[in-house]
Amino acid sequence: MSSFLSEEENNFYINEGYLVRENQFTIEEVDALRGALERAVNSAHEKANEGKVYYLDKKKFVDVGYMTLQYEPKPSEDILRVIEPAHILDEQLYSLTRDKRITDPVRSILKETEISLWTDKLNLKRPRGGSGFGWHQDSPYWIHDSKNIDLLPNVYLSLDDADEDNGCFRVIRASHKEGCLPGTADGTQLGGFYTDPNCFNESDAVNLRIPSGSLVFFNQHIVHGSEPNLSDQQRRAYIITYQPKDQPMLKSGAVININ
Repeated sequence: MSSFLSEEENNFYINEGYLVRENQFTIEEVDALRGALERAVNSAHEKANEGKVYYLDKKKFVDVGYMTLQYEPKPSEDILRVIEPAHILDEQLYSLTRDKRITDPVRSILKETEISLWTDKLNLKRPRGGSGFGWHQDSPYWIHDSKNIDLLPNVYLSLDDADEDNGCFRVIRASHKEGCLPGTADGTQLGGFYTDPNCFNESDAVNLRIPSGSLVFFNQHIVHGSEPNLSDQQRRAYIITYQPKDQPMLKSGAVININ
């Protein structure tokens, strides 16, 4: 069954910079994917002992080969926050990167029959303390590594029901139209990767309250972020980024085409 975008959906994505498709995966599928995610987390913890530890703005990172692990700030620096890439840790996650419910809409966005994988990551926002993500774009992280910076659409799969209490995904609608925006100049090591607040209007923020199993397609230039998880519920997500075919992945340099 085709999952390509309708003309109305495509126009919304072009104008707003994001698109939500709710309940694309069943409860049973989501349960299985949660299991895959937690297996990947356990595997990452084991591999972290072999990695290189470093700190940016007092936040812990570990590089294991071409995989980067990001941890929560102290005193929770043993709790994983981000794993990138993640598909290398679990076969079920790798298979998900080829699911047509995800890839057909991306083909519509890129207007390409064949695409390839750019990167993927697990975002883990654990109950009662999972930290938020400040307003940022993805493109500044990638602009020096990709020749296709305008052709890197993201897909966000929500693995838990999400709302303001557990730090749901947020976007600044239509902010992608300005392209790659300048970062902050606050003197921190990571400040340049957070978008200068003078370059967008926070009143345009949209909180994406979505059930588990939903997909959010979002432009690489859209300003987005999230608040901390203050609830007793998990807020886990898998984010996959694509590009035109025959292009090398971020970090590994491998070419993974998806027909």
